[in-house]
Amino acid sequence: MKKFLILVFGLSLVLAACGGGGNDQESGTNGRTDQAENTASAEDLIKQNCTSCHGQNLEGASGPSLQKVGSKYSKDEIKDIILNGKGAMPKGLLNDSEADVVAEWLAGQK
Repeated sequence: MKKFLILVFGLSLVLAACGGGGNDQESGTNGRTDQAENTASAEDLIKQNCTSCHGQNLEGASGPSLQKVGSKYSKDEIKDIILNGKGAMPKGLLNDSEADVVAEWLAGQK
């Protein structure tokens, strides 16, 4: 029984050492993250966190339309709204890095 526990513990350590690193992102030119990956990530985050209030196509529902939000606000302004809330929108729906990805994508919606 003792040998079995040692074996299980040893295998656990080996497997733990082999795993991880899932946050590695391939970089494009100038060290920037691949734009397609950011777009997919932004769209996933928006679907998970924004569409219940802003509509499935960001056309507006209980929250305003975001379809042309980039023509009204800069990326930094959008990020500030995401992080700190505005009007009925609560703050803290996304963390800083998620807010940055979503703000960059939304700023392009013009």
